[in-house]
Amino acid sequence: QVQLVESGGGSVQAGGSLRLSCAVSASGFSYISYCMGWTRQAPGKEREGVATINSRGSTTYADSVKGRFTIFKDGIVNTLYLQMNSLEPEDTAMYYCAADIGSTYCSGNYPFWGQGTQVTVSS
Repeated sequence: QVQLVESGGGSVQAGGSLRLSCAVSASGFSYISYCMGWTRQAPGKEREGVATINSRGSTTYADSVKGRFTIFKDGIVNTLYLQMNSLEPEDTAMYYCAADIGSTYCSGNYPFWGQGTQVTVSS
């Protein structure tokens, strides 16, 4: 099983920055192959994939956040991060950390999810 706990959300003015963290705890599996990602969902909108990173260190970003957001992790993967700069009101959403174990392919379908952390950006 994998447990994911997000933190770091909050309220910020447009142009500001936030860093989200996702603490990872797991048992019974290998860290050799995995994909982890951040997704977000705003009220009334569909869930959107924001960024992914796999065990090889390869990253992907949604077009809407490229150049502003950075996904990274600590050594193996005890904590996943999302550094968000130049925040815009359109970034307001609940942000979720998610993980898939056993493959470096990031399909967007994650079996493990955190509880979410709210990000609110005011203009």
